[in-house]
Order: sequence, then structure tokens, then C-alpha cells
Amino acid sequence: MATVSLEPIVHRTRRDSSTFRGRKQRQSASFLDFGKSNRRLCNGGRLFSFRPRAGVVRASSNGATAVVEADEIVDVCFKESYPLRRTDAVEGKIFIRLDSGKDEGAWQLTVGCSLPGKWILHWGVNYEEDVGSEWDQPPVEMRPPESVIVKDYAIETPLKKLSSVAKEGPLYELTVNVIPNSGIAAINFVLKDEETGAWYQHRGRDFKVPLVASAVEGSNIVGASKRFDIWAGPLGQLSNILQKTEVTDSTTEGGQSVDTKRRARQLEGFYEEHSIVKESYVDNSLTVSVRECPQTFKHLVQVETDYTGDVVVHWGVCRDDTRSWKLPEGPYPPNTTPFKKKALRTLLQPKEGGNGSSGLFTLNADVMGFIFVLKLNENTWFRCMGNDFFVPLPSSEKKPLQAKPDWSEGPKDTSSEATMPEPARFTDGIINEIRNLVTDIASEKIRQAKTKEAQESILQEIEKLAAEAYSIFRTSTPTLVEEDAVLESEADQTAKICSGTGTGYEIVCQGFNWESHKSGKWYLELKQKAAELSSLGFTVMWLPPPTESVSPEGYMPKDLYNLNSRYGTIDELKDLVKRLHEVGIKVLGDAVLNHRCAHFQNKNGVWNIFGGRLNWDDRAIVADDPHFQGRGNKSSGDCFHAAPNIDHSQDFVRKDIKEWMCWLRKEVGYDGWRLDFVRGFWGGYVKDYMDASEPYFAVGEYWDSLSYTYGAMDHNQDAHRQRIVDWINATGGTAGAFDVTTKGILHAALEKCEYWRLSDEKGKPPGVLGWWPSRAVTFIENHDTGSTQGHWRFPGGKEMQGYAYILTHPGTPAVFYDHIFSNYQSEIGKLISLRNRKKIHCRSVVSIKYPFIIKHDCSCSLHV
Repeated sequence: MATVSLEPIVHRTRRDSSTFRGRKQRQSASFLDFGKSNRRLCNGGRLFSFRPRAGVVRASSNGATAVVEADEIVDVCFKESYPLRRTDAVEGKIFIRLDSGKDEGAWQLTVGCSLPGKWILHWGVNYEEDVGSEWDQPPVEMRPPESVIVKDYAIETPLKKLSSVAKEGPLYELTVNVIPNSGIAAINFVLKDEETGAWYQHRGRDFKVPLVASAVEGSNIVGASKRFDIWAGPLGQLSNILQKTEVTDSTTEGGQSVDTKRRARQLEGFYEEHSIVKESYVDNSLTVSVRECPQTFKHLVQVETDYTGDVVVHWGVCRDDTRSWKLPEGPYPPNTTPFKKKALRTLLQPKEGGNGSSGLFTLNADVMGFIFVLKLNENTWFRCMGNDFFVPLPSSEKKPLQAKPDWSEGPKDTSSEATMPEPARFTDGIINEIRNLVTDIASEKIRQAKTKEAQESILQEIEKLAAEAYSIFRTSTPTLVEEDAVLESEADQTAKICSGTGTGYEIVCQGFNWESHKSGKWYLELKQKAAELSSLGFTVMWLPPPTESVSPEGYMPKDLYNLNSRYGTIDELKDLVKRLHEVGIKVLGDAVLNHRCAHFQNKNGVWNIFGGRLNWDDRAIVADDPHFQGRGNKSSGDCFHAAPNIDHSQDFVRKDIKEWMCWLRKEVGYDGWRLDFVRGFWGGYVKDYMDASEPYFAVGEYWDSLSYTYGAMDHNQDAHRQRIVDWINATGGTAGAFDVTTKGILHAALEKCEYWRLSDEKGKPPGVLGWWPSRAVTFIENHDTGSTQGHWRFPGGKEMQGYAYILTHPGTPAVFYDHIFSNYQSEIGKLISLRNRKKIHCRSVVSIKYPFIIKHDCSCSLHV
């Protein structure tokens, strides 16, 4: 679909938990995408009503204005309302202060916030001997009252509201006392607002307050420059050399170590302020209605909104099915100006009483659609579900009613095979070719004669044939036109769905992070965001594990049929799924099939006896699990040591799991699966489960380490992606896999500007999407790699470059929840809109023309 070129826009979106920005003189602008309701106003099953008019409309023009008078109200042939949800931003500050305590060597860290809210300090420490960036829990003596332990690495402490507040000072505050000689090198923290669930970080990472000089590395340091760098440049280096060679004795006369004295000299108090923005929703609405003048046969389009400020309609018309923007003939409504000879801008007129504004647009009969975007002010634009608003207009000519073929009993074979449409016979031939190629893969594997080049060649041929067949299907789908009906757009046509891989146009949203369970009402919270996520263009939602679990996050399942979890109740889950379906989003359940926690101990005191509806004994546990004394067969994959590994080779286990997955599909309404830790069992069992549950879409988590040499990532990652492709092949292609290879390569390419890594030796994308794109689910972050776990966090500040890559490439892109509800939301929405407009799908072809010469600016931003 063609679009109008707009002037450059800087985006302003919902402020995320994860970043800060300084106060700016000029606010930025954003596109906010909102979906229309699914309800259509129809008459007799048709979109438009052409009943005899009840009144007469006279249309006249004078110069640049159009005046319409109505003796009586004309029938409305189209009417639709759209929600306009915008955010009201409030700026505030986070205050960080380090003061010396009462005792020698004691310090006090104070964190405050000037905005109202339910603020929680999520914090931990690093010790001097620690290697890496993982947090540890602080000593018990350092924990303020009401602190709550978070797993084994952090503490959460609420900030207290101050009784007296200074002008421009903190409204909430918390003080942490640092114990002298405790060996703590740094205090790390993030600030969380329990009311909104937003996390506030520093430059995309944790706040880090160093207490010794060795802890000052990193871009997220606060208060370091004033305390450790007394002299800059060569003088500072000379000072460090002198400190190292100052003395050789380990203690002074008083018995105090030199290191302790050095730390005391270096550690000085500081005070810093960091600007933050907290946003809340404000809801308005837009209503568009269409009437037709019976005398002139012109279309009368009424646009009105309850927003009380200035509203500009940036608009044009389209005269064919391409929805390309065209300038209409005059006359135009009042206060209309041209925009670069490509569109018009009309300022809506205030309503009487000041409760909104409206405008009337008179269009000729040959116009097929009214297309527009809405501009509330210089900072806020609105679009519809990632695209421009489009209002179809009724045709001025009556179209003859075409009889629909009666296929209720199946296609009628009235003559011979020669009557079959040519595209259908051609695609049948393609399907037969694909079957032959798949047979070739299997036979080659049996003979153990398959080379990597041969398999890659066969897979590429399958992809080409599948893409060709799919293209023929989309272009040859018959269009059945009723009288007075309007052709649906290509996006609305029913696309061919393959079990496990969808239509090829899916965009996945991971609908949770590692902390989502804490509120106990995550399903209810996510339900409120369903319409917004749909408006951004997401088509698939990945939900967290639904079952009872030993761990609150859900990944240590216990009773598989108990769906009351820390995220909410089974009824709340079903309501959420229903709501997501209402806004056009498919839902993936997170199925943890590799392991399960037991209910009871055996006679040896080992937890390996299960309860609930699936009351398995130790035969359901693999024999080579070293911790749980299983009596099943040996494992077909890697062992997960935290819980009993399930033996999927047992017939009764597979039967129970298939029944459970089918029950989830029917009871909850899941459309597909995200499969956890599939490295732990053979992909052939996954094929069995997929064949039984028939998912719309399925993706497995096959995660292992990439190839490194002396700590540097190898350019050739064929061995890594081959393992993922082998697993997909074992499933019979019934499920895709997360493209961990591409994530790792993006880390190295963007962090070090090594863009040559984005092409393999044959000039193709270097990840799974370069070999089997229709089964590659690309991502840059998830609940394990990012969130508060941070096991493999994407390079800070490079997130949008990563999304620019995966959202403009084949494969199925997945976007992390924390990034959606952040300052990245607008940019992500634009990339999704671009992907949809250009019809990029999982099998799209990539052409890398200059793999080793990639233009970039000073911030290493990729130019596409």
C-alpha cells in the first residue's frame, strides 16, 4: 500500500521502565496507532446501504469551500468509531545521594523520587572479589525494614513518603546504610513503580553506585567522575602509578591496611539528579460517517472527535485498490492547505459548546476511498492498526450480482480434470516436488551420505517452491462480489495457513517479563493493553506458562491441569485469551514439556512421585537424570538439573501430554505453543505433539552456545545454526525455532560495528533465517536474556538497530514486552507498519549486495 511522504518526525512515546532522557526544550512527536472496532454496520449483510433516501441534500460550492444543506437527515451508509488513546506525560526526577555515616567508614545511600506513585527499590550489591555483573544480596544488617527477598540475587524495598517536602525535592525517599569493611564494591538498583509496572533504569541498564575505584567501569555509573578522577588525562595516569608504588608494606602503624586507606581517600559523597517521565493514558474517540447525496451522487464524509484541542486531518483519496494517495478535485473544506502536492491538511472546526471538533469532506463519485492520518498537535499523530485510516466509499454504479458456487458438499466435478483452474494444477505440481525433496532429505539422512551443502541446497529449493506456490495462491484466490459490496483489501483476504507456521505474516509479541508474576493480576493488566498491542500491528501473543509451578515465573511446573498461577486465575486467563481474539491476536501458550516437579518423595526421600490428574511414578523420569532416580529410558537430549526430566519415550507420557495440550486448546483457547527447553528431548516427540494439537503457530527454544575462539565470536556460525535446523527437521517442520544464531551475531555486529558479520560466506544472512527462514523466529531480547535476569542482554542503546534488522528481514520477528512499553514503542510501531506495507513475510528474499561495506554514522546506526 502506498503512503504519503511526511516530513521528518521525532517520536515521543510511552516512557519505558528501562531508559531515561534529559529534559528537552522541545517535545518530540509520535505516531500512535489505534485499531478500530471489529463491528461493522451493515444492511442486509452488505457493507453499504442503498435504500431510498429519506431527504434531499443540496450541495453547492463557492471558491475553496463546500457547503452542504440537508432538508432531512440522509441515511448513513458507513459509520465507524476509533479509540484515540494518548499519553499525558509528567516530568520528575530521581535523586541519588551518598553521604558519610556516623561511624568511620560508614556511608548512607539515599534514593528519592519527586513523582507520586508506589515506588519500589529493586537492588543488590557487587563484592570486590566478584567477576562479572551478576548481583548478590546485601548483608542482612544493610536491609531496611519491609525489604523482600527476590530469589537469591536482589532485595526489594519500598520508598517512604516524606512528611514534609521541599520545593523541587523528593516526595518519596529511602536510605540504605553501607556497612564499613563489608567488601562491597558497588550498589546496583533500578526503580519500579508498582502502580504502572514501569521499571526505570539508567541509560538502559541498572544504576550502579561504585564504592571503590575498581568498580567504575561501564556507562551506567552514577557519581563516579567526581570521586575517582581527581586529575584527568596524563596527570590522572601518573597519580595511579604513584598510588601503586607508594608503599610495599600491607599495613600502617595503626594496623589499618593501605587498601582501606586508599578506599577511604577515594570514596567521597555526591549528589545527582536524573530526569524521568511518567505517563498516564487519556482516552478520546474519533467517529467517521459516510452519506451519499442523491442528486449529485457525491460522497459526504463527516469526521468528528471529542478532543478539545486543534485537530488536523492529513488526507487524500484513492481511486483504485492500491490505496495510493491522490489529491482530490476541489472544492475543499475551510482551513485546508496542500502538503507538498501529495496530500491536504484540514483543520477541523470546533463544535458548539467546545466539546470537540468536526469537519465535512465532499468527494466525487469516482473516489473509492477516503484515506487519512490524524494530527492532534505538533507532537502527536494517530494511525489505524499501523496503517493509515481508510474509509471505503460506495460505488456509484450498481454491479450485477454474481452467483456464488455451491461448495457446501465440496467442489463439483462436472466435466474433467481439464476444468481445474490452471493455478491449482500448477500448485499441485509444486506440492509434489516439495514432497519429493523432503523424501530426498530423509533418504539421504538414512544413508548418512548427506553433506551440509546438499541439505542446504534442498532446503533452499523447498523455500523457493513454497514461496512460489504461496504467491500463486494469493494472486489466484477467486473474488466473489455481491451487489453493492466493496472489495476487501489484500490484507483482509484469508491467507493460507500451515499448521505450526501460520500464514507467514505473523509478528509476535512476548507478553510478559521476568517480574510479571509479582502483581498477581498480570492477566488482568495485559487484557487492558490488548487493543493497544493490536493497533501496533502484533498478530500473535506469547503468554507466560499457565500452570501451577514451584517457581513463581511458571517454569517449574507441578500440576499441569491446575491453571491458577501467580499470573492470575484460569477464568482471568480465559478472559484474556478471549479479548486477544476479539482484537485479532492469536495466542501462544508457554508449554514446559521437558521437566516437571514432583508432589511426593519415594522411599529414599527423592522427589519423583507426581500427583494431580497426571499421577505418574518414577517410570516417567529418564534413567540418566543423576538427581531423581528415574526408571525410564535414557534421555534423548540434554539434562535440566533443577527438576525431574520427563521420559517422552514412554507411551503413557506422550498420551497424557497430547491429551493435556488438546485440552488447553479447547478449554483456554490457545492457538499455538512456545515450547520451553526443547534441547532436552528429541524433536520427533514434538512432531507427535504438534500433529495431535494442530497449532496455528509453534516455536521451540533451542538455545546453546555459539562458536568462540579465544573469547572472540567466530564469523562462521554454521555449526550452531545447523543444530537448530536439525531440531526443526526432526519435528518434521511442524514447529519453528528461535533464531539464537542471529541474536548472537547481532550482538557482535552492533556492539563493535562489525557489520561484515551480517553476511555468511555465501552472501546470505548468517543465522537460521539464512537457511530456513520460514521456521526462524527472530528476536533480540526475552525474559531470560533481558528483563531483571540479564543473562545475555542486548547491547545497550542498540536495541532499535536490532529491531530494524529483524523487522525488515524474513523469518517471524518477536518483540519483547519491555521494549514495546518503552521509549522505543513509536519506532517499533513504524517498523511494523513498514513491514506490513512492503508485505515482508517469513519467506521474503534477502539480497546482500555489499556485505563488507556498510555505511554508518558516528553512533554506528545502520542505514537501510
